Amino acid sequence: MTHRPAFLTRLLVAMVLAAGLGASPVQAAGLFGSISVADEIEMGRKFDETIRQQMPFVDDPEVVLYVNTVVERVAKALPPQAYPIRSAVVANNAMNAFAIPGGYIYIFTGLLLGVENEAQMAAVIGHELGHVTERHVAKRMDQMKFVNIASITGVVAGALLGGSGGGLGQALSVGSMAGAQSAFLMYTRENEREADHVGLNYLVKSGYNPNAMPETFELMNKKRWFMTGDNIPSYLSTHPGLSERAAYLRDRIKTMPADIISRDFERDRFLRIQTILRARLTSPETALAYYDSQPKDQQSCLDVAGRGIALDRLKRQQQAEQAFTSALACGPDDPLVLRESGMFYFNQGNMNKAAPLLQKAAILNPRDVMSMFFTARIMAERKDYRGAISLMERVSREVPKDAEVRYHLGRILGESGDIFGAHLQLSYSSFYGRDRKKAEFHLGKAKSLASNETQKRELEALKRVVAGPGDGPKDGKDGADGKDPDKGSKIFTNSRAQRSRAF
Repeated sequence: MTHRPAFLTRLLVAMVLAAGLGASPVQAAGLFGSISVADEIEMGRKFDETIRQQMPFVDDPEVVLYVNTVVERVAKALPPQAYPIRSAVVANNAMNAFAIPGGYIYIFTGLLLGVENEAQMAAVIGHELGHVTERHVAKRMDQMKFVNIASITGVVAGALLGGSGGGLGQALSVGSMAGAQSAFLMYTRENEREADHVGLNYLVKSGYNPNAMPETFELMNKKRWFMTGDNIPSYLSTHPGLSERAAYLRDRIKTMPADIISRDFERDRFLRIQTILRARLTSPETALAYYDSQPKDQQSCLDVAGRGIALDRLKRQQQAEQAFTSALACGPDDPLVLRESGMFYFNQGNMNKAAPLLQKAAILNPRDVMSMFFTARIMAERKDYRGAISLMERVSREVPKDAEVRYHLGRILGESGDIFGAHLQLSYSSFYGRDRKKAEFHLGKAKSLASNETQKRELEALKRVVAGPGDGPKDGKDGADGKDPDKGSKIFTNSRAQRSRAF
């Protein structure tokens, strides 16, 4: 996983400017004369589209649901906003997070693995949402009187075409942007201080321990002593003066009531998410070394399962099975242990062992769509098409834009004899997998097979998705590298451990 420092404001402004390649300097100045909320929403949408094309995202439902829950909890403390707050998890080892105008916030896996509890994660979220509610990006852009579009778009074009070995963020941090222009595109210390203070308010109002914010800044500063170069947490470069800011936050916290500063830091569910990310998204060697370094009497049942995941990724299946057996003996009613063990046996082709584990996991955690996904595939293997279709459709409703879920639903429908439904779902799968040609091919097949009003309505809905801006490609390129979704690399199977998507 490559390290991409998040130079948030520069990246956002450059992407917006890149959208107007033919604009003159005068037109550019007019663009930033007065940034409205509607402008912010549009900029956020365009930025989100771009970053989703450039960076890998984590779609493991367990991780995404948890992060969304924390973001929503903090967001409830915000004053009324003109747009909803949307969150996503970026698979990147940088210890970073950033928010952009329009209510989008991105949490890096490096941050989730770098902090120690949920309250610290919420502190970073509160700070970033402080930048959003105070409209710091819009205010900085309003101050800009002139921007050399040619220079900035040159940097962006080079990054998008892969010209920079350091990734998109690094390309935007150097190169053809003049120093004076670059200075305009950075948060000021006043911006940071304001985001700290309003962020702390959001943290307290959402029920977290306020000490988590200075603790997080101190933790990041501490990490600089055993990190070098690009390994230094991105917050140290994009959010300067952490020691000073931690000090004035602690002074403010001293004045708060005792019941607030004694709140729990909430670790239990957070540590479960850390286990998934560590076992699946760090290198398997690093993950195994982490688990082997822990005293056995201090390991949780999920830690033992995490060790099994790392061993499985290293192709040490016999040792992995021993680890999963131990994890199941330790936590027979832990839905995550059951799910991970079931997925291991599924990938080994042992459906008899996998099925009861996955079914029990889904019963204990009805929102665990991953357990349902694999259970549906087992049902299809056993020719129970009716049950498999019903369950996979339920998964599809939970994660409607997932290419692999749509692919398997289409395949099951085809095996059951519903050829129209198969092509319909395969078109969605190809579109969300960023293969427009294949999406249009299956759409054409579905169109030729539509024979009743229900099918025609479903076809029209598909047409609107494929024809609209949506989440699919605009250039006809195959984002899945021409591979079937079933053969791509995903987060939860042996051969798929290096990618971040859950399905």
